Amino acid sequence: MSEPVVVTAVFTPKDGALDDLVDLLSVAIAEVHGEEGCLLYAIHRDPAGKLVMIEKWSSVELLDTHGSSPAVTRLGGDAAGLLAGPVVVTRLVPIPAGTTEQGQL
Repeated sequence: MSEPVVVTAVFTPKDGALDDLVDLLSVAIAEVHGEEGCLLYAIHRDPAGKLVMIEKWSSVELLDTHGSSPAVTRLGGDAAGLLAGPVVVTRLVPIPAGTTEQGQL
């Protein structure tokens, strides 16, 4: 298995669709929290109204499995009409700095 991996997924809702998108993501989050390897899976709203999912997975392999999970597949179909554009997913490589507890996710 590989090292833990952090991911961001940015969702841009159509005008008026923010609450519906939050509802869909909230249902998916509850399911994803039970997936093997999920260490963190949480949504945040930025000042421009985009939703940012911050994820941490115990390995790239388990993240890859998550990508084809029922929750992600269902979310992709259900959210399609609520999005103004594609979801932007970025896998991040940690650069530890400072204390172990505060210097990395």
